This record gives sequence, C-alpha cells and structure tokens, in this order.
Amino acid sequence: MPQLIASVQGIEIKHVYIHKDRTMLGRNPDNDIVLDNMVVSGRHCAFELEGLADVYLEDLHSTNGTYVNDHMVKGRTLLHDGDIISIAHFRIRYLQASEEPSGFGSTMTMGIHQPQPNASFQVVSGSSAGLEVPVVKAVTTFGKPGVCVVSVSHRRTGFFVAHLAGDTVPLLNGKPVGEEALQLAEEDVLEIAGTRMLFHLKE
Repeated sequence: MPQLIASVQGIEIKHVYIHKDRTMLGRNPDNDIVLDNMVVSGRHCAFELEGLADVYLEDLHSTNGTYVNDHMVKGRTLLHDGDIISIAHFRIRYLQASEEPSGFGSTMTMGIHQPQPNASFQVVSGSSAGLEVPVVKAVTTFGKPGVCVVSVSHRRTGFFVAHLAGDTVPLLNGKPVGEEALQLAEEDVLEIAGTRMLFHLKE
C-alpha cells in the first residue's frame, strides 16, 4: 500500500498510508495531511491514487511550489518508489508498495468514543522552530532512522516516551531516555539527535 513519510530536519513527523482516491495536503485543518506552517499553502497539493498503487501528485497553485527530486511539479506527475517530495523545509518520502503493519487499524480506533487529550510537540530548535506536531495515534514514532528513534505511546494514565532504536540516546529534560518508558509532562523538552521539541498536553 502506498505511503508518505514526512520529516523536518531528518525528524519523522508524519507517516500516512494512502487509502483514498484523492488525499489533500495543506496548512488548513480540513486537509487529510496537515502541515501547520506558513510556508505551506492552505491547499498545497493533492495525491491521487489510481488502481492499487499508482499515485499522481498535483500542485494546487501553491505559493511556494512543490518539488519532486528537486524538480518543480508543473503538471500531474506520476510518483515512483523512493521519490522525495519537497515543500519548503518539509521532506516527504514516497514508498509505493508497503503493507500496513498488523493491527494498524485497531490501533487507530482504540478509544474512539472517548474524548482524547490534545497532545503535541513544538519544535524549538533549527529552521523549523515553532512547528506544531500533533500526537494523535496510540503509538507515534519520531526520529532519524539508523540514528535515533523514539516511540511516544498514549496510555490510560498519559503519554510515555521510550528509546526505540539507534545509537544516539534521546534526552528528556537533559536526562537520557532508555527502553523503559518515561511519562511526559507539560513543557517537557525532548531532544532527538540534536532537535529539541517541547511537549504540550491540553485536556
């Protein structure tokens, strides 16, 4: 199944599987993929799924343009496995044929009838400072594959972070994070491979 992996400064911030015939990306909250940053247009681009795995990218007359492998998209463009889509400082890797992990659907629907806390990370270092990254899944991963990856899990008692993979040790408020999950609190600072993010939790 086709998928998109979005990152900023090498830190993965979104992982989206393409199910719909037309998947919208933009700054407005009603898009399927929301990149909440002023460099992204309200309706920036669209991904169109044809057949089982053919995905076409269309720029929707965005202000700053959409690029595939450093070439500006000027018309409806067929994506190929491994293509890198660039929107300002966002990088989105396209993978054509990858199955969803087992249990993905059940993970997404757990607790759907319960009010969910509004949790997010705010990037506080580098060129992406100010970017808000919502935490909406039961388990969300952040990081640079092969360098440092953490998992943020939503449990009944709150949100917890643990070191998942990579030789670089993540830091929580300046202290190392190991395989044993640590609970996150309002305004905790998580540092992953040099990128610092501030945790926010609103009930």
